[in-house]
Amino acid sequence: MIFKRNPSPGLRPFIKSLWLTDETSVQRPLGLDREHVLPTSEMHLVLRLSDNPLRLFDNDIDTRGRIIGCAIVGGARSTFYVRDISKPQYSAGAQLLPGAAQILFGVPADELAERHTPLADLWGQSANLAYEQILEAGSPERKLNLLESLLAARFPTVRGLHPAVARALEQFWRTNDVHKVVTGSGYSHRQFIALFRRATGLSPKLYCRILRFQKVLERISAHPSAPLVDLALDAGYSDQPHFTREFREFAGVSPEQYRKVSPLSAHHVPVLLSPHCLPGR
Repeated sequence: MIFKRNPSPGLRPFIKSLWLTDETSVQRPLGLDREHVLPTSEMHLVLRLSDNPLRLFDNDIDTRGRIIGCAIVGGARSTFYVRDISKPQYSAGAQLLPGAAQILFGVPADELAERHTPLADLWGQSANLAYEQILEAGSPERKLNLLESLLAARFPTVRGLHPAVARALEQFWRTNDVHKVVTGSGYSHRQFIALFRRATGLSPKLYCRILRFQKVLERISAHPSAPLVDLALDAGYSDQPHFTREFREFAGVSPEQYRKVSPLSAHHVPVLLSPHCLPGR
Protein backbone atom coordinates (compact mmCIF):
# COMPACT_ATOMS: atom_id res chain seq x y z
CA MET A 1 0.00 0.00 0.00
CA ILE A 2 1.41 3.39 -1.00
CA PHE A 3 0.23 6.84 0.11
CA LYS A 4 1.71 9.69 -1.89
CA ARG A 5 0.92 13.38 -2.22
CA ASN A 6 2.38 16.69 -3.24
CA PRO A 7 3.68 19.11 -0.60
CA SER A 8 2.07 22.47 0.12
CA PRO A 9 2.90 25.24 -2.41
CA GLY A 10 5.56 26.82 -0.21
CA LEU A 11 7.63 23.63 -0.19
CA ARG A 12 7.25 22.62 -3.83
CA PRO A 13 10.46 24.31 -5.03
CA PHE A 14 12.41 21.87 -2.85
CA ILE A 15 10.22 18.81 -2.13
CA LYS A 16 8.89 16.76 -5.02
CA SER A 17 6.58 14.49 -3.04
CA LEU A 18 5.76 13.06 0.37
CA TRP A 19 5.01 9.34 0.64
CA LEU A 20 4.31 6.44 2.97
CA THR A 21 4.58 2.76 2.10
CA ASP A 22 3.16 -0.18 4.04
CA GLU A 23 4.40 -3.58 2.89
CA THR A 24 3.77 -5.45 6.13
CA SER A 25 1.34 -7.82 4.41
CA VAL A 26 3.60 -8.57 1.41
CA GLN A 27 4.93 -12.12 1.15
CA ARG A 28 8.18 -12.43 -0.80
CA PRO A 29 9.43 -15.63 -2.49
CA LEU A 30 12.20 -17.51 -0.70
CA GLY A 31 15.57 -16.11 -1.72
CA LEU A 32 14.19 -12.74 -2.82
CA ASP A 33 16.00 -10.90 -0.06
CA ARG A 34 17.52 -7.89 -1.78
CA GLU A 35 17.07 -5.49 -4.68
CA HIS A 36 18.95 -2.99 -6.80
CA VAL A 37 17.75 0.58 -6.24
CA LEU A 38 18.43 2.60 -9.39
CA PRO A 39 19.63 6.22 -9.52
CA THR A 40 17.05 8.98 -10.09
CA SER A 41 19.26 12.14 -9.94
CA GLU A 42 17.41 13.21 -6.76
CA MET A 43 17.87 12.97 -2.98
CA HIS A 44 15.46 11.45 -0.49
CA LEU A 45 14.72 11.40 3.21
CA VAL A 46 13.42 8.12 4.62
CA LEU A 47 12.06 7.25 8.07
CA ARG A 48 11.69 3.49 8.53
CA LEU A 49 8.83 3.14 11.00
CA SER A 50 9.03 -0.62 11.49
CA ASP A 51 11.78 -2.36 13.45
CA ASN A 52 13.72 -2.77 10.23
CA PRO A 53 16.71 -0.42 9.76
CA LEU A 54 18.20 0.09 6.32
CA ARG A 55 20.75 -2.61 5.55
CA LEU A 56 23.01 -2.26 2.51
CA PHE A 57 25.23 -4.77 0.73
CA ASP A 58 28.43 -4.13 -1.21
CA ASN A 59 27.22 -6.39 -4.05
CA ASP A 60 24.76 -9.18 -4.86
CA ILE A 61 26.77 -11.90 -3.10
CA ASP A 62 27.76 -9.99 0.04
CA THR A 63 26.21 -12.02 2.90
CA ARG A 64 26.93 -9.65 5.80
CA GLY A 65 25.94 -6.15 4.71
CA ARG A 66 25.97 -3.12 7.00
CA ILE A 67 23.26 -1.38 8.99
CA ILE A 68 22.72 2.34 8.29
CA GLY A 69 19.75 3.16 10.55
CA CYS A 70 16.03 3.96 10.55
CA ALA A 71 16.21 7.69 9.69
CA ILE A 72 18.37 8.24 6.62
CA VAL A 73 19.21 10.83 3.99
CA GLY A 74 19.99 9.27 0.62
CA GLY A 75 22.20 11.48 -1.53
CA ALA A 76 22.03 11.74 -5.30
CA ARG A 77 23.73 8.73 -6.87
CA SER A 78 25.37 7.83 -10.15
CA THR A 79 24.74 4.09 -9.90
CA PHE A 80 22.54 1.52 -8.18
CA TYR A 81 22.89 0.30 -4.62
CA VAL A 82 21.91 -3.07 -3.11
CA ARG A 83 19.57 -3.14 -0.14
CA ASP A 84 17.96 -5.78 2.06
CA ILE A 85 14.23 -6.40 1.49
CA SER A 86 13.94 -9.61 3.51
CA LYS A 87 11.63 -7.98 6.09
CA PRO A 88 8.41 -6.02 5.44
CA GLN A 89 8.88 -2.26 5.24
CA TYR A 90 6.77 0.48 6.75
CA SER A 91 8.29 3.83 5.87
CA ALA A 92 7.56 7.52 5.39
CA GLY A 93 9.68 9.94 3.44
CA ALA A 94 10.16 12.81 1.07
CA GLN A 95 11.70 13.02 -2.38
CA LEU A 96 13.86 16.13 -2.47
CA LEU A 97 14.66 18.48 -5.34
CA PRO A 98 17.92 20.33 -6.11
CA GLY A 99 18.61 23.03 -3.54
CA ALA A 100 16.93 21.25 -0.62
CA ALA A 101 20.10 19.84 0.96
CA GLN A 102 21.64 23.15 1.95
CA ILE A 103 18.40 24.38 3.53
CA LEU A 104 17.20 21.18 5.20
CA PHE A 105 20.53 19.71 6.29
CA GLY A 106 22.95 22.63 6.32
CA VAL A 107 25.36 21.08 3.81
CA PRO A 108 25.58 21.21 0.00
CA ALA A 109 24.23 18.26 -1.94
CA ASP A 110 27.63 17.14 -3.16
CA GLU A 111 28.71 16.36 0.41
CA LEU A 112 25.84 13.86 0.67
CA ALA A 113 26.11 12.40 -2.83
CA GLU A 114 26.85 8.71 -3.49
CA ARG A 115 26.05 7.62 0.07
CA HIS A 116 23.46 7.24 2.81
CA THR A 117 23.79 9.46 5.87
CA PRO A 118 22.01 8.89 9.20
CA LEU A 119 19.71 11.84 9.80
CA ALA A 120 21.12 12.19 13.34
CA ASP A 121 24.50 13.10 11.81
CA LEU A 122 22.83 16.16 10.28
CA TRP A 123 20.08 17.09 12.75
CA GLY A 124 21.52 15.76 16.00
CA GLN A 125 18.97 14.97 18.71
CA SER A 126 16.24 16.64 16.64
CA ALA A 127 16.34 13.65 14.31
CA ASN A 128 15.39 11.22 17.08
CA LEU A 129 12.61 13.52 18.26
CA ALA A 130 11.19 13.85 14.74
CA TYR A 131 11.33 10.09 14.26
CA GLU A 132 9.48 9.39 17.51
CA GLN A 133 6.81 11.99 16.76
CA ILE A 134 6.06 10.54 13.33
CA LEU A 135 6.16 6.98 14.67
CA GLU A 136 3.40 7.85 17.16
CA ALA A 137 1.34 10.05 14.82
CA GLY A 138 -1.34 7.46 14.02
CA SER A 139 -2.88 7.39 10.54
CA PRO A 140 -0.79 7.64 7.35
CA GLU A 141 -2.29 11.07 6.63
CA ARG A 142 -1.31 12.35 10.08
CA LYS A 143 2.19 10.98 9.68
CA LEU A 144 2.62 12.76 6.36
CA ASN A 145 1.16 16.00 7.72
CA LEU A 146 3.59 15.90 10.63
CA LEU A 147 6.54 15.12 8.37
CA GLU A 148 5.63 18.07 6.16
CA SER A 149 5.35 20.35 9.20
CA LEU A 150 8.74 19.25 10.51
CA LEU A 151 10.34 19.91 7.13
CA ALA A 152 8.58 23.26 6.74
CA ALA A 153 10.00 24.38 10.09
CA ARG A 154 13.47 23.99 8.56
CA PHE A 155 12.69 26.63 5.93
CA PRO A 156 12.87 29.87 7.96
CA THR A 157 13.47 31.84 4.79
CA VAL A 158 12.54 30.40 1.44
CA ARG A 159 15.42 30.88 -0.93
CA GLY A 160 15.38 29.81 -4.54
CA LEU A 161 17.99 27.97 -6.55
CA HIS A 162 20.82 29.92 -8.07
CA PRO A 163 19.32 31.31 -11.31
CA ALA A 164 22.00 29.67 -13.49
CA VAL A 165 21.32 26.26 -11.95
CA ALA A 166 17.53 26.65 -12.19
CA ARG A 167 17.83 27.61 -15.86
CA ALA A 168 20.16 24.68 -16.57
CA LEU A 169 17.84 22.14 -14.90
CA GLU A 170 15.03 23.29 -17.17
CA GLN A 171 17.24 23.14 -20.27
CA PHE A 172 18.60 19.67 -19.50
CA TRP A 173 15.12 18.21 -19.95
CA ARG A 174 15.34 19.30 -23.59
CA THR A 175 19.04 18.92 -24.38
CA ASN A 176 22.08 17.05 -23.10
CA ASP A 177 24.49 19.52 -24.69
CA VAL A 178 26.26 20.45 -21.45
CA HIS A 179 28.80 22.67 -23.18
CA LYS A 180 26.09 24.80 -24.75
CA VAL A 181 24.20 25.19 -21.47
CA VAL A 182 27.36 26.07 -19.54
CA THR A 183 28.43 28.61 -22.16
CA GLY A 184 25.00 30.21 -22.05
CA SER A 185 25.13 30.51 -18.26
CA GLY A 186 27.77 33.24 -18.36
CA TYR A 187 29.96 31.36 -15.86
CA SER A 188 33.24 29.58 -16.46
CA HIS A 189 33.07 25.82 -16.77
CA ARG A 190 34.64 25.36 -13.32
CA GLN A 191 32.37 27.91 -11.64
CA PHE A 192 29.22 26.44 -13.15
CA ILE A 193 30.10 22.85 -12.20
CA ALA A 194 30.72 23.95 -8.60
CA LEU A 195 27.33 25.73 -8.46
CA PHE A 196 25.56 22.76 -10.02
CA ARG A 197 27.20 20.19 -7.72
CA ARG A 198 26.29 22.16 -4.59
CA ALA A 199 22.62 22.18 -5.64
CA THR A 200 22.21 18.65 -7.09
CA GLY A 201 25.12 16.57 -5.79
CA LEU A 202 26.09 15.59 -9.34
CA SER A 203 28.10 17.09 -12.17
CA PRO A 204 26.07 18.45 -15.12
CA LYS A 205 27.31 15.67 -17.42
CA LEU A 206 26.44 12.89 -14.97
CA TYR A 207 23.08 14.51 -14.22
CA CYS A 208 22.22 14.46 -17.95
CA ARG A 209 23.29 10.82 -18.28
CA ILE A 210 20.92 9.85 -15.46
CA LEU A 211 18.08 11.87 -17.01
CA ARG A 212 18.61 9.94 -20.26
CA PHE A 213 18.56 6.70 -18.26
CA GLN A 214 15.25 7.80 -16.68
CA LYS A 215 13.80 8.42 -20.13
CA VAL A 216 14.66 4.93 -21.34
CA LEU A 217 13.18 3.36 -18.17
CA GLU A 218 9.93 5.20 -18.90
CA ARG A 219 9.94 3.95 -22.48
CA ILE A 220 10.61 0.34 -21.46
CA SER A 221 7.68 0.51 -19.04
CA ALA A 222 5.37 2.14 -21.59
CA HIS A 223 6.35 -0.15 -24.50
CA PRO A 224 7.06 -3.61 -23.02
CA SER A 225 7.32 -5.37 -26.40
CA ALA A 226 9.15 -2.72 -28.44
CA PRO A 227 12.75 -3.47 -29.52
CA LEU A 228 15.14 -2.19 -26.86
CA VAL A 229 17.48 -0.65 -29.41
CA ASP A 230 14.63 1.50 -30.77
CA LEU A 231 13.72 2.70 -27.28
CA ALA A 232 17.37 3.46 -26.58
CA LEU A 233 17.84 5.50 -29.74
CA ASP A 234 14.60 7.36 -29.02
CA ALA A 235 15.88 8.23 -25.53
CA GLY A 236 19.12 9.67 -26.96
CA TYR A 237 21.65 6.83 -26.87
CA SER A 238 24.07 6.69 -29.81
CA ASP A 239 23.94 2.92 -30.35
CA GLN A 240 23.07 -0.36 -28.64
CA PRO A 241 26.54 -1.04 -27.11
CA HIS A 242 26.52 2.45 -25.58
CA PHE A 243 23.03 1.86 -24.20
CA THR A 244 23.82 -1.60 -22.79
CA ARG A 245 27.08 -0.45 -21.19
CA GLU A 246 25.48 2.55 -19.48
CA PHE A 247 22.38 0.60 -18.42
CA ARG A 248 24.57 -1.99 -16.66
CA GLU A 249 26.49 0.79 -14.93
CA PHE A 250 23.34 2.41 -13.54
CA ALA A 251 21.20 -0.68 -12.91
CA GLY A 252 23.62 -3.55 -12.24
CA VAL A 253 21.73 -5.68 -14.77
CA SER A 254 21.47 -5.66 -18.56
CA PRO A 255 18.45 -4.11 -20.32
CA GLU A 256 17.31 -7.62 -21.26
CA GLN A 257 17.53 -8.81 -17.65
CA TYR A 258 15.66 -5.73 -16.47
CA ARG A 259 12.83 -6.34 -18.92
CA LYS A 260 12.67 -10.03 -17.98
CA VAL A 261 12.34 -9.19 -14.28
CA SER A 262 9.66 -6.59 -15.11
CA PRO A 263 9.90 -4.81 -11.71
CA LEU A 264 6.70 -3.44 -10.20
CA SER A 265 8.55 -0.21 -9.43
CA ALA A 266 10.89 1.03 -12.15
CA HIS A 267 13.71 1.88 -9.73
CA HIS A 268 13.57 -1.25 -7.55
CA VAL A 269 14.91 -4.39 -9.24
CA PRO A 270 14.56 -7.60 -7.16
CA VAL A 271 17.62 -9.85 -6.99
CA LEU A 272 16.96 -13.58 -6.57
CA LEU A 273 19.89 -15.11 -4.70
CA SER A 274 21.21 -18.59 -5.34
CA PRO A 275 20.68 -20.94 -2.34
CA HIS A 276 24.34 -20.88 -1.20
CA CYS A 277 24.15 -17.08 -0.82
CA LEU A 278 21.15 -17.14 1.51
CA PRO A 279 21.78 -16.04 5.13
CA GLY A 280 22.81 -18.95 7.35
CA ARG A 281 24.07 -21.04 4.46
